[in-house]
Amino acid sequence: MIVKESTLDQTLIALADPTRRAILRRLLEGEARVTEIAAPFDISLNSVSKHIRILERANLVKRQKQGREHILSIAPAPLDEAAEWIDAQRSLWSARLSELDMLLDKKA
Repeated sequence: MIVKESTLDQTLIALADPTRRAILRRLLEGEARVTEIAAPFDISLNSVSKHIRILERANLVKRQKQGREHILSIAPAPLDEAAEWIDAQRSLWSARLSELDMLLDKKA
């Protein structure tokens, strides 16, 4: 699968912060209101909302409005795409390092 660089960039940026990773871990348990997501953090609701917007921009979180409530859920597709990219890079570098090992063994 080919991952667009901008999509991958947004995913990796979103995953780079421990608060955003904690939000995603919470959403793995199921949907939650924004206020429920914010409760365990020792930061303002506004700060949590900024983290959520970054996750939304990366398409990792979906928001539904139910009246005055905002309900969040996880959207794992970008995580799957990032994992595939990481696995491809790992395979590429493993192959290159194996070739290097063989070359070094021949010279020894």
